[in-house]
Amino acid sequence: MNRPLTSCAITGPLKSAAPDYAAIVSSLLYQSGALGMKIEATENCSNNAALSFEFKTPHTTPITCNVTRWGDSSKQASVTENIMQAACGLMSVHGRASGKSQPLGLNYVSTLTAALALQGGVSASIGQLRGLSVSNSNVSMASAALLSMGQYIAGATTSESHESSGPRHIPHPACLPFISLDGVLFELETLDAGPWQKFWSEIGVSSAVAGKGWTAFLLRYAKAISPLPDELFGAISNITYHRISQICARTGMAICPVRSINDRAQDEDSRHVWLQGPWEFLFETRLKDGRSSPSTDNLPLSGLTVIESCRRIQGPLAGHLLALLGAEVIRIEPPGGDPLRSMPPIAGDCSARFDALNRFKTIREVDIKSLAGQTEVKELVQRADVFLHNWAPGKAVLLNLDHEDLAATNPSLIYAYAGGWATDSTAHSPSSQMPGTDFMAQAYSGIAKKIAETSGTHGGSLFTILDVLGGVVAAQGITIALLNRCMNNMSAKVTSSLMSAATLLCADDFQSLYELPGSGSASKSIIDTIYATKQGKIAVECRDLKTAVRLAEALGAAIVIEEDNFEHCLSDLFLSRTADEWVGIFEHAGVPSAVVIEDLADLQTMAHLRPALSPGAYTKVNSPWSFK
Repeated sequence: MNRPLTSCAITGPLKSAAPDYAAIVSSLLYQSGALGMKIEATENCSNNAALSFEFKTPHTTPITCNVTRWGDSSKQASVTENIMQAACGLMSVHGRASGKSQPLGLNYVSTLTAALALQGGVSASIGQLRGLSVSNSNVSMASAALLSMGQYIAGATTSESHESSGPRHIPHPACLPFISLDGVLFELETLDAGPWQKFWSEIGVSSAVAGKGWTAFLLRYAKAISPLPDELFGAISNITYHRISQICARTGMAICPVRSINDRAQDEDSRHVWLQGPWEFLFETRLKDGRSSPSTDNLPLSGLTVIESCRRIQGPLAGHLLALLGAEVIRIEPPGGDPLRSMPPIAGDCSARFDALNRFKTIREVDIKSLAGQTEVKELVQRADVFLHNWAPGKAVLLNLDHEDLAATNPSLIYAYAGGWATDSTAHSPSSQMPGTDFMAQAYSGIAKKIAETSGTHGGSLFTILDVLGGVVAAQGITIALLNRCMNNMSAKVTSSLMSAATLLCADDFQSLYELPGSGSASKSIIDTIYATKQGKIAVECRDLKTAVRLAEALGAAIVIEEDNFEHCLSDLFLSRTADEWVGIFEHAGVPSAVVIEDLADLQTMAHLRPALSPGAYTKVNSPWSFK
């Protein structure tokens, strides 16, 4: 188990931070511990408006890492995980399939924020080692939340073909997963229309209905809805899970039951993955000369080159983050370009969703299946610092572009694989018939069931939570490997996956299941509800009795905590003012609240979110980091 940062440390008042940052601190401590870092807790925090810690290496001056709530320093109102999900539109996107805005039930924004904050410290240290005068890295919870929303915001704000967003625009529930005759919840997956048509044909569904279903099925990754024809649900609900599995095997469809986190914890590799952290590092070559080449600009990774050969979301987002840190990212696409470039809505001459993840990259069209294309990739790699791919397991070996091949070409290379499962070897996947996609990983990892328990649904989220977090984890692992190369002159292979991202997202759950010190569930908030107002909706959360009393005083109401569903008794009081008016009142009263953003186009009108966004042909999400 390789821990690349054993000589590094984080120090600060982490355990006395404001309650807003508790989940961020928990994830930060888990990630730092998994990397082998020393954790040095100092005394009480003097500033509850921000979480601040220092990232230290033996070769640099300490980097001060600041985490704030909002990107706008003038707004530092108290927030919770769910309040931030409401304010940045995440509740809206997650709720599209069910027809109502609702929280994920996971510390999602907090986990993203912790990963980005740690990566900021790592990146700034790389910058110092490469000659930059940088001592501070800054990130906000809001910028992390908006980063996760990038492709959805792009789709909702294109000037040429504005795309309606928000639960109210969905005419009927568009939910997965499926349910068998014997009551098993499960996900189906295929990346090709052929198996889809064969599967439904064998079940007895007409090709016309199956074709309509295929179009809706593909919508999941882009729009977070999947309005499948009722005939599909009806047909499959009359068949047992065992028989459905047999049909899948014959037709090439993949199937996965919705498992619990407890189920996942019983897997042979689960405890190892949790202890290891979301990355696996393999250090093999000690270089004769370090690769701390001078920075060519004012960003930490400027002057470094990344070769990226990735599809969909996870890998491209990882490359996008490295580009935001200053790296030159050369993206390899097949001859004719990536087909997703033409996915509506279009901004200018490119898909807005695609551009949101790839706009800073240089494109090279290469047929990697040909010998000439493989030679061209190796020539690019000779001058590169990082090679990143998310190909299907086993494909790298078939293409003669696996770690051993490229390390022979460039011994100093950081070789990165961003997979669905834990490895790029087919022999070690949970199922050789199971594509490593977001929704299959949600079902297999226990994430889907945890979301379902909070949302009151059967399955997980059609918001691509693991693709996004997996992309952040992949970029983070690459940056950590680059820092290790700068300090110890070692190249590396770094592997991350959707499954390892799921473990990171539920790290506290696994700690509790394994009955390890420090485990324990967080207390439930007294009030955590979305209310309708005179205009718009508002999310309100009161963690404790004191906050609930302040809420009652602001509403002018007498509150009796002991009454069942007492929070719903407040509903009528909210109708007297607009959501914006109530947020202003509650901010003054110290009650966490936010307007629930249902139309993502409204994000760019919010003053406290504007620093993180750039208007144009579509609204772009800016870098989550700033360095000084």
